[in-house]
Amino acid sequence: MIQVAQILFILSVLVILHEFGHYLAAKIFKVRVEKFYLFMDAGFSLVKKKIGKTEWGIGWLPIGGYVKLSGMIDESMDVEQMNSEPEEWEFRAKPAWQRLIIMLGGIIVNILLAWFIYLIMFSTVGQKYVSTEAVQKNGLSFGEVGKSVGFKDGDRILSVDGKLQPKFNWMIIDVLLSDKIEIERDGKKLELDLSEEQKGEIISKEGKGFAYARRINFAIDSVTPNSNAFKAGLLKGDVLVGINGTELTFYDEFTDAIQNKKNDSISIEVIRGNNPTSIKAQVNKEGKLGFSPVFKDTTEYLINNKLSISEAVPAAAKEAWQLLVYNVKQFKLILSPKTEAYKQVKSPVGIARILPDEWNWEFIWNFTALFSIGLAFINLLPIPGLDGGHALFTIVEMITGKTLSVKAAERVQTFGMIILLTLMALTFGKDIYQLIVDKLF
Repeated sequence: MIQVAQILFILSVLVILHEFGHYLAAKIFKVRVEKFYLFMDAGFSLVKKKIGKTEWGIGWLPIGGYVKLSGMIDESMDVEQMNSEPEEWEFRAKPAWQRLIIMLGGIIVNILLAWFIYLIMFSTVGQKYVSTEAVQKNGLSFGEVGKSVGFKDGDRILSVDGKLQPKFNWMIIDVLLSDKIEIERDGKKLELDLSEEQKGEIISKEGKGFAYARRINFAIDSVTPNSNAFKAGLLKGDVLVGINGTELTFYDEFTDAIQNKKNDSISIEVIRGNNPTSIKAQVNKEGKLGFSPVFKDTTEYLINNKLSISEAVPAAAKEAWQLLVYNVKQFKLILSPKTEAYKQVKSPVGIARILPDEWNWEFIWNFTALFSIGLAFINLLPIPGLDGGHALFTIVEMITGKTLSVKAAERVQTFGMIILLTLMALTFGKDIYQLIVDKLF
């Protein structure tokens, strides 16, 4: 329930402020706003109240919201008013440049919201990120897919397309969007070029977790009941220091060793308390024992820069801009059929499932800023039914001096709504199906 509450809170903040951007611009140019709704009121609304000329309400379907402007064909598909001569308070009666600003008002507010959140966060709790340099101190470890596409445990990424991103999470995204990756392996520089198919395999199977710090100082955090580790007598807190007489430094050395001993018996050297001991264990057919590790050096990766207000203003602007750039890059990845990245697109149902199961304001506001930039980017797309679609036709009108007929505008809007509703149905259906499968199995 906390995950549901978080996604509803985040969506409510974003939708209200996005639509307020349209509302404010409309009021500045004296356009009548007939409705202002949080969520969609298809068929009926949960709450509604008319104040002046505007009906304010909350719909029952939490997939967005809208403002209905007099004299505009929008999601409501109300074309009746378009048959009469335009009144001075109508959207269609205003100059093209004013209509363009009204259409872009929500996007502008989304970008400003992200900037404002980062400004407050950077100047209060600090600018926090995982350092690429710190994570790569001992090189990187890779999952099975990462290794299959050409990486090797111990590799250090020197640059991606000629640059090295200091924030590790973004650097991993850079790798998935890259044309050329330069790595250091055993003191030598090498280049890797990932194909679209290889990127798709990473995205579908391991995602951003395909590369991580090459960890040391590892111990057992928990033992799976009735697993081979449980039967062998391994305990929480045991520090693993060797296997079959070979000393261990990195955790990937341990996982590689037992992968080569599937269905075989091994000898594990551990430190229990202050006492060294050797334990016999059976590796299962998947090459695992059945325990979760814990690492003692993960906090060393975190950087926290506490900024002054004057420092936070440009830093927040840079953060918002970089997020917008990453949205563009990721969209290009989604559009590439070979990567099949489109299968990873999530609806609010899917997003809710990845949110933490406890209320954390710092996380929520950071996620809201991230989501706000994503919403701004999506609405910039020149798709009929989105703000970007309306803006595109307005720009064309400003250049050519010609406007779409009511009939043509109605058809374009209908086409756009069909596209958007189809995409929504597919993403919601996929995530709901996955939720049901996970619950049942």
